[in-house]
Amino acid sequence: MGAGQSPAIFSAARWRALPRQLAALWRRSLQFRTVIITLSLSSLAIFVIGLYISFSVASNLFRQQLDQVLGGSNQATTAAQRILDSSDAADRASLQSVMSSALEQVIRVSGSPAVAVYREPSEAFSQNAPPDIVAPSLGGVITRELRERVEQNPDQQFWQSVAITEDDGSSDPGVVVGSDLVVPGAGRYELYIGYNFENAQETLAFMQLTGIVGAAALLALLSSVTFLVVRWVIEPIRTVAATSRRLAAGDLGVRMPSKGEDELATLAGSFNGMADSLQARIRELAELSVMQQRFVSDVSHELRTPLTTIRLAGDVLYGQRDDFPGPTARTVELLHTQTDRFETLLADLLEISRYDAGSVELATEPTNLVHLAGDAIQSMHELARERGSELRLDAPGGHLDADVDPRRIRRIVRNLLGNAIEHGEGRPIVVAVDSNASAIALSVRDYGMGMTEEAQARVFDRFWRADPSRMRTIGGTGLGLAIALEDAVAHGGALDVWSQPGHGTVFRLTLPRTRDADAVESPLPLVPDDIEATGPAPTGVVPAVEPADGVAQEVHDA
Repeated sequence: MGAGQSPAIFSAARWRALPRQLAALWRRSLQFRTVIITLSLSSLAIFVIGLYISFSVASNLFRQQLDQVLGGSNQATTAAQRILDSSDAADRASLQSVMSSALEQVIRVSGSPAVAVYREPSEAFSQNAPPDIVAPSLGGVITRELRERVEQNPDQQFWQSVAITEDDGSSDPGVVVGSDLVVPGAGRYELYIGYNFENAQETLAFMQLTGIVGAAALLALLSSVTFLVVRWVIEPIRTVAATSRRLAAGDLGVRMPSKGEDELATLAGSFNGMADSLQARIRELAELSVMQQRFVSDVSHELRTPLTTIRLAGDVLYGQRDDFPGPTARTVELLHTQTDRFETLLADLLEISRYDAGSVELATEPTNLVHLAGDAIQSMHELARERGSELRLDAPGGHLDADVDPRRIRRIVRNLLGNAIEHGEGRPIVVAVDSNASAIALSVRDYGMGMTEEAQARVFDRFWRADPSRMRTIGGTGLGLAIALEDAVAHGGALDVWSQPGHGTVFRLTLPRTRDADAVESPLPLVPDDIEATGPAPTGVVPAVEPADGVAQEVHDA
């Protein structure tokens, strides 16, 4: 924990990071997802079943209690009515005594002290009629609706769910059962008996608590079983994943342990068979690759001797071509040209074979890319003039030397220039050089025909041409860009391309200043600002050096 960071802030940060950690665990762990999904669905099923059971038990328990209290209320009403019918009381005191005896019989038979009697409002006034009696627990509980129904339907029972208040102020669920009594000499009375369902409520609560505890125990047991089963199933899958990663990393001898005869054993056997087949195929391809590299290298070396002989003989004939008749002289010139191209192709094949064999070693030295680019432009000046293209060097400044192999970098620049001259359609070609703290970059921009995205994806392939029907007009071998890419990668750099049909092409070479440079960011943009232009805009900058014919060189201050 850093200085000044309170534990509360640290804890809040951990809580905020928890959802992201769980989401990452959900994405990465099949075992975690399986256990969570199983527990979620099991919890939902247990909740639905428990809810149904709880409602069913509550309903049955209430119905059972209700049937009991209705029967008890009916018996209590009958007993009370029997006492009233057997009485011959005529004065007020006698009627009150008989009413008290009837209510005591109601309490004794029903088992509930919550009793209330009301004289029906429709009865005529009588001084001898006993007054209304209401137990404290039923005060304010009996509704007007219940009283009206009892009053309008003599000799019938009616009930209503209520909350019965006890002496301590607590409230319990219960019902009130209403019926009527006929008091001789006083008229009709409404009899209400309240029943407390506290015991039934406690029974239901106990059953629900037992169900919750049982559900929690079931979920815990189910989670343990699910975890063990999933772990038993997932572990071989993890073994497959780890084995496949090692196989992908190049450890072709790794295999899965195979036990038993179940599906997992079949998976292990199939995986091992695939690994055996893959190892055999890779070994075969590696042997073929080595044979191919050796063949190219051997053939290239073997061709040097006859090519040298042909070259010497061709040079002799080429030096005497003026003495030959016209057709023979042209044949000698053609022989000389194709011999030069053959030599170049042979040298490129030898270079490619060295890269394929991994035997290339760089002879690095501090090199200024501005001077190197200027030399390459000067050497390509005559070819560019023949094709009608102007070569321009744009060096904004701030350049330092980079540790590179100058021969290979010069070859890259010449290859890029030759490609731009061939496809630039006689328009200007701009070579830009710039640098930053970690890298130095060189780009070659032409305003010619451009390439499609498909062509850009294959432009560095060996012997590939965007238009197979188009002839190479400057003697390329078809390996220049492939070698240029290998040279760039060998320096720890990159060779990128941007192009659009009709708007030209940009090749950008980015090299680290030193071989141990970590992050390298190119100081030159790959996509040009003047995409729609047909040539470079005049900058108005006076050249710092006198340019050679056909070569415009601009050097800007940093």
